[in-house]
Amino acid sequence: MVAQKNKKIWIWIASIFGGLILIIAVLAIVLSSVWKPLLTEKIKDGVYKASNHLYKIDFKSINLNILTGSLSLQDVNFSPDSALFEQLKANHQAPARLFKIKLKKVQVSGVGILTAYFKKRIEVNAILLDNPSIHTSFNKAVRKKDRVKETRSLYEEISKSLKSIHVKSIKIVNADFEYINILKSSTSTHLIKHLNIRVKDFLLDSLSQNDSTRFYYTKDISFEVMGYKALTKDKMYTMGVDTVSGSIRSKEVHIRGFRLKPLYPELTFSRKYSVQKDRYDLTFNKIDLTGVDFIGFDADQKIQAKSLRIHSGKVAVFMSRESPPPPIDKGRNYPHVALQRLDIETIVDSVKLKGIDIFYSEYNPASRKIGTVAFNDLTGSILNVSNDSVQLSQNNHAIANLNTKLMGTGNLNLKINFNLSDKNGAFTYSGKMDQFNMQALNPLSKALGLIEIESGEIKHIDFEASANQRTATGRMHMLYNNLKIKMLSDNIDQKGTKKKRLLSFLANTFLVNDDNPKKGDAARTAQMKNTRINSASFFNLMWKTVFIGIKDIVGVGIIPEKNPVKQQKVIAKKINVQKQQHIKEKGKIKN
Repeated sequence: MVAQKNKKIWIWIASIFGGLILIIAVLAIVLSSVWKPLLTEKIKDGVYKASNHLYKIDFKSINLNILTGSLSLQDVNFSPDSALFEQLKANHQAPARLFKIKLKKVQVSGVGILTAYFKKRIEVNAILLDNPSIHTSFNKAVRKKDRVKETRSLYEEISKSLKSIHVKSIKIVNADFEYINILKSSTSTHLIKHLNIRVKDFLLDSLSQNDSTRFYYTKDISFEVMGYKALTKDKMYTMGVDTVSGSIRSKEVHIRGFRLKPLYPELTFSRKYSVQKDRYDLTFNKIDLTGVDFIGFDADQKIQAKSLRIHSGKVAVFMSRESPPPPIDKGRNYPHVALQRLDIETIVDSVKLKGIDIFYSEYNPASRKIGTVAFNDLTGSILNVSNDSVQLSQNNHAIANLNTKLMGTGNLNLKINFNLSDKNGAFTYSGKMDQFNMQALNPLSKALGLIEIESGEIKHIDFEASANQRTATGRMHMLYNNLKIKMLSDNIDQKGTKKKRLLSFLANTFLVNDDNPKKGDAARTAQMKNTRINSASFFNLMWKTVFIGIKDIVGVGIIPEKNPVKQQKVIAKKINVQKQQHIKEKGKIKN
């Protein structure tokens, strides 16, 4: 009897709760249906007024659940009034950016409906924008000062109807982001896919606008791009990045797995052009930017960072001598000259490099071989990388201090001082290296210069030079011993290069200085002087000037001239002159 009585009581309680839930559900449905048109009007009117009539928002439907505090909009289209924007531009009152956003759904959860209605405070747990398409254009227009409008903050725009807006989290997931930068001389478009953005703790009230710990009323904005891959405009390369991530609060940007890969092998690539064209193959495993000024970039399109660090990577450059030189002056591509030409103001306090392998290769039609010079494990820093006029007025020099292993063996220290404001691209450079086996240069000298180094040991070398876009002059000291070379035939008959025995013997006998210093003599020094041709690059001027100094000390060029076959003819002519002088000197001794 007691059990049956208890059972009836529980049935009665369950019925009451079920009825209450049903009543609440019916009330929620009724209220939702009543509030839907009201919310629709409020949302559309709020966007229109808050943007000073520049933007409007449309959506197909709105779903509201008062019980859970959730709201969703379907088929959302956020678009500007283009006619009004053009009118604002003409009056110098247009904003710097214009947005267009389309998405299937906006999901809002954890909305305090009663708090919003009775207390005029909007409290939201999360807003989710899934797979949106975002189009933004930047046009840095000069705006007229309007004291009335300038003094009105965003909070003052909403204060008549709301006391505050607080959103704990805003997520934009898997967005397609198109960014157009409209400059004076050109228009550039960038498309980013798979972009994720997270906004942490957005607060708009009477105090937040003056909170220095917030960026656009938020505690933090972080972003991430995953698996970016694109074809370059010339359709000769693919560019890819594993991840790009960053945070406004941390002032950092992290790039992982950057790659620029040519679509064709070396010679195939070069033969697609009618003139000489450098082919690049780049890989950087880890790139980090710290101390990034996101506010300056947003307001003025200015890049400013404390440091740029590049860890572990490879730079391979290839060029074929088959084709004629390009009809341009490569002097405009000097690093510091190219920096001056950038349309965007840039200040990077320091660039730090670690573990970078650099390879420069050329194809020589005479030998039908590719010669390569390698700078392995490049490590060092470049200070004061900037094209900002204010920064340059205080310090107009960028200083590079680099260490690398020449051909993987010789420890080379190189210092470069760039004059960032000189119109002629002035710079100075110096270097030093100890203990280097000259046979390590054979991959370069055999293929490009038709010269093989049989032996030779550098004990010490140091050099310094002053240069600009056209010339380089300087001096060199080089101590070495036991230098012997082989002169090689060309490969025109396709039978391969082979030793020219007589010419090699004569060169070693009459031209090559096998030691420096020679026993009983002072060490020889060299004065370097070189004039760059238009098709030669910044690095070509540097290394060729150095090898001019080596040639002066050694007595013969062990690194290629433009035409190695012609170089051998010059060597043969010099040998003949030396022979005649040697015979004359012997004759004088006998007499």
